[in-house]
Amino acid sequence: MSARTQKELMLAGELYVADCPELAADARRAAEWMARYNASGCETAETRRALLAELFAEVGANVNLRPPFHCDYGYNIHLGDGVFMNFNCVILDVVAVHIGAGTQIGPGVQILTADHPRDPELRARQLEFGRPVRIGANVWIGAGALILPGVTIGDHALVGAGSVVTRDVPPRATVVGNPARVLAARSPSA
Repeated sequence: MSARTQKELMLAGELYVADCPELAADARRAAEWMARYNASGCETAETRRALLAELFAEVGANVNLRPPFHCDYGYNIHLGDGVFMNFNCVILDVVAVHIGAGTQIGPGVQILTADHPRDPELRARQLEFGRPVRIGANVWIGAGALILPGVTIGDHALVGAGSVVTRDVPPRATVVGNPARVLAARSPSA
């Protein structure tokens, strides 16, 4: 039985070392792509969508991701139809990030899947791991919010500007603060 590569470990959400040749090459490819994408602000929506499709795992119809944008690898990012992301968003996508149809994300939002061991000896060995993030459909995430590793945000939820989302958000809930806490749940008509 052959040993798994660092990339295979990363994609499985297990401990891995990011500073390996295969992942370094993937990160370089993403950096080169970001240079092109982030220079595309004056291009048509169709041109920018084609660029997204080059790198991302999935790009739905009518996606609008305003540059500049930053990610680790890109190939773990799944965007549903009509997703809007404003300027200066960051997705650390060492594992899957799913963003549902119609979700709107404000400027400066960070979606983070990369995590680190709590054990200092493991961290000293440069080990890290990922936990996937799933954002439902028709979610609104305010400017500057941080979505931490392993979080699921339910459909139709609202995340207040500057909130730090450390745990799952129920569907239709409004969360604010650091750490984000549920303010209210809205009825289907609200």
